[in-house]
Amino acid sequence: MRAYVLITIEAGKGSEIQKALLAAGISQVDQLAGIYDLVAVIDASDPKQIGEFVIGTIQKTPGVVSTVTLLAIG
Repeated sequence: MRAYVLITIEAGKGSEIQKALLAAGISQVDQLAGIYDLVAVIDASDPKQIGEFVIGTIQKTPGVVSTVTLLAIG
């Protein structure tokens, strides 16, 4: 199962938060131009594990303002 997490962050913290999320075990984190600042790609065995990453890791990272999680269905 895969999820894409769209992340809004505090200004000027893109590289810092990207590095922190990669160090926390998220395999892919890219900086974006547009309405969202970062996208994290999470591969997990079930939705609960995705939720644990989003709530327990991404949302608790200093500088993260909000997230939107998109679950891949195909």
